[in-house]
Amino acid sequence: MNTAPFPSLMPPQLPVVLHSQQLFRDRREILIEHAGETYRLRLTSNNKLILTK
Repeated sequence: MNTAPFPSLMPPQLPVVLHSQQLFRDRREILIEHAGETYRLRLTSNNKLILTK
């Protein structure tokens, strides 16, 4: 038995894709503010991403 009052009529939304080049431009590090906290996203010398609080 379906207990939801109405079936979902909206199709699920696809996630937004952001390319790292758009975020970093010519930098190796950016800051991201989320819920009152600041996070640091770094691009390593091995081309990996590290997110720290």
